[in-house]
Amino acid sequence: MDATTDATTDVRTDVTADDDTDHVLAEVGPRLRRIRKERGATLAGLSATTGISVSTLSRLEAGLRRPSLELLLPIARAHQVPLDELVGAPPVGDPRVRAKPIVRHGRTYLPLTRQPGGLQAFKVILPVINEEPEARTHEGYEWLYVLSGRLRVVLGEHDVVLEPGEAAEFDTRVPHWFGAVGEGPAEFLSLFGPQGERMHVRARPTRTKGSRS
Repeated sequence: MDATTDATTDVRTDVTADDDTDHVLAEVGPRLRRIRKERGATLAGLSATTGISVSTLSRLEAGLRRPSLELLLPIARAHQVPLDELVGAPPVGDPRVRAKPIVRHGRTYLPLTRQPGGLQAFKVILPVINEEPEARTHEGYEWLYVLSGRLRVVLGEHDVVLEPGEAAEFDTRVPHWFGAVGEGPAEFLSLFGPQGERMHVRARPTRTKGSRS
């Protein structure tokens, strides 16, 4: 089992949730301090209103105490703000996905989904690397769509090269490997279901002869 394909699976299954959670939690403390100061409140005054000790509030604002609903709910009530404002959730209806590139073993992954678990979408950029394919297996189901470059896919006994506009899907329990071939990197979209979820495509039914328009 090679390190590169191990990293590929690790990125898809846990890095999105971990990175997003760590980033959100790291921003809570400074946001609590800013909101409190904007309202002219002191730690002692907020402590009296919420029943949370001054030392706990101070540690929260300094990022030394992990925020929890038990602590954030009374603070939100005291400041009369929605809980979302304390944790920095994106505005409701904001369709933008702010992808944070993740680079591992020369491969670049841009997460395109924000929720942890379930079907995950990535844009993947693979450089041309001179290496022998080492197929591996793991739980899940994957769908690939090549955007640019040429992508070599080794799947079981099959060894194919996908061109831009071509797609492939497979059960990841089948031994597999993929990499860029040719003169430049390969870019593709990946939909990966760690529990075996598949992508479903809805197509308009074709009309039969004699059907009415």
